Amino acid sequence: MGNYNPPYEITDKIVMLVASIAEKSGRIMEYYKVGMSGTNRERRIRAIHASLRMEGNQLSVPEIKEIVEGRPVSVSERVIREVQNMYAVYEYMQEVETYSIADFKKAHGILTKDIASESGEFRQTEKGVFNHNQFFMAPPARFIEGQMQELFAWMESQRGKIHPLILSSIFHYEVLFLHPFTDGNSRLAQLWQTAILAKWRPFFSYLPLETQMERVQGGYYEAISICQMERTITGFIEFMLEQIEIALDEIKKEPKEPVESLSKYVKKLLEAMEEDIPYTANEILELLHLKSKDALRKNYLNPALESGQIQMTIPNAPKSKNQRYVKSSCEKK
Repeated sequence: MGNYNPPYEITDKIVMLVASIAEKSGRIMEYYKVGMSGTNRERRIRAIHASLRMEGNQLSVPEIKEIVEGRPVSVSERVIREVQNMYAVYEYMQEVETYSIADFKKAHGILTKDIASESGEFRQTEKGVFNHNQFFMAPPARFIEGQMQELFAWMESQRGKIHPLILSSIFHYEVLFLHPFTDGNSRLAQLWQTAILAKWRPFFSYLPLETQMERVQGGYYEAISICQMERTITGFIEFMLEQIEIALDEIKKEPKEPVESLSKYVKKLLEAMEEDIPYTANEILELLHLKSKDALRKNYLNPALESGQIQMTIPNAPKSKNQRYVKSSCEKK
């Protein structure tokens, strides 16, 4: 990556997204209280849940909470260690220097402790990556140290010159492309982008970005694949900015109708659903111990959708086989 210069351009779409995110995040800064430790802890647990689901881990939010609190859960030791490591690395990210390659390696060491053979060290072996039904070889291992040094040097040189929203997205993509570690690259790339943004707006430490990325996992991998084929990062920057804006909108969103005025069916639905977790209709049927999909739609889903208590993940295609339902978040001043 000699004389590293990332292949991207600033499009009108990027300019508009950056302006919109900056304006929205400025308003959120006025009332978002990062000192609410209990609330922040719950957000971290949900973020861990979403991040692990992207890696194929099917633990539920309650199970992750049990592990974080040190209570026994009937899963493998490796799964328990993954959760513990994720929680520990979130704590470490509060103090990390985002332009330090040493801190980057340390974060990986925390993330993969007792899991990866080369924990905290760049890979020494070749790596093939299967991504969105496509296979590609990551750059040769012998170049990784130098390439990562150049990436961090470029980041430092652009500090204060390139907006953090764009800079963090470029870094995110390059970590995915270089695949510097044997394991944990995607999780660490997302964590590091969040850390860069948190230096700009502190509330990003608790933004539910991982939850949004889990919802659009297919689009995430597709954006990466397209950029790899086109050899430009522009599309990935646009994609990440879109997801950040959606996550910001989730913070500001409030239900349109007070919970007290809702039917007993909708209240039961809301009690059963975990916030920010997408459910299929069949999963909700099981949660509520129902058998009739017609009754589910008539008494539970439709009233909850109309009152703004839940949302569709694919609102433009209500009957999509990939449709899921998410409990609306409610952040108040």
